[in-house]
Amino acid sequence: MDAAFNQRLPPLSLHWHPTYVNPKGCFMNRRHFVSLLGLSTLALGCAGPGRFVPEPTHGFIARQISTPQGPHRFFVYKPRHASAQEKLPVILYLHGGGERGEDGVAPTQVGLGQVVQAALGYFPFLVVFPQCKSGGFWGAPDMAARAMQALTMAIHDFGGDPERVYVTGNSLGGYGTYLLASRYPGQFAALAPICGGVKPPPLVSVPKGESLFDLSGDVYAQLAERLGRTPVWIFHGESGPLVPPKISVKIAQALREHVGRSEPGLTQLTIWPGVGHTAEEPTYNLPQLFDWFLQHRLSSTTVVGNSALR
Repeated sequence: MDAAFNQRLPPLSLHWHPTYVNPKGCFMNRRHFVSLLGLSTLALGCAGPGRFVPEPTHGFIARQISTPQGPHRFFVYKPRHASAQEKLPVILYLHGGGERGEDGVAPTQVGLGQVVQAALGYFPFLVVFPQCKSGGFWGAPDMAARAMQALTMAIHDFGGDPERVYVTGNSLGGYGTYLLASRYPGQFAALAPICGGVKPPPLVSVPKGESLFDLSGDVYAQLAERLGRTPVWIFHGESGPLVPPKISVKIAQALREHVGRSEPGLTQLTIWPGVGHTAEEPTYNLPQLFDWFLQHRLSSTTVVGNSALR
């Protein structure tokens, strides 16, 4: 990474994490990950790259809801040992472009799904895995509504805490993280987009009437206005070929410079050195991310954007 690029980052709370749990290499050098989250079973191994069956014995529960586009099959994960009275923090996980479809299973096989599977029922969040239809885009109103419908059902049926709802995703899901939170401001206590952006990526067309932003204007400033004071931790791979890391740098700068978002730590940016578009692997194996989520509640987040925008 060139010196000029590196010099622009410190004001944005940049974090460098040279080591992480690599699902393929299956190593772990952070006992803090176990003690912080209580995931003692993760010390025994990591989720491999192969497919697995999302089973109730590991906390995965199949659900189906009706949508204008047809049946939406998806999975919800609930910690197996959570008490019936306990209100659980919730993560809405938005998958990438390769997991679009109708089977409901594909979103559980990558990213956060692998980490949850490795916990063998002890991952301490309620996790919702909606699925974008083939050729769809999380930023489109119909797919955004599909994700929110699944989230609402999961919170209601499985005891989710509406004060502690977080959204995250990689690539297509990184775009979705920004755009879903912009379409539904005030619904999420914190965001963790990975390799995402705001303007639709190449080959994705959003009808003019469906776009949240004036694409001819400063979309990053518009994003900052909509997100208000919602905490955002942005992640990106240094050598991402599909979505350049400079996009995350520009978004972080715009958020940091927006009125009301100058508070230290409200906008954070992590660039993973030597990592490409699969930046979700080191990100979801970072224990501090889940600790950071739990530090935020809607009641402690002031939304200055228009919460009526949809």
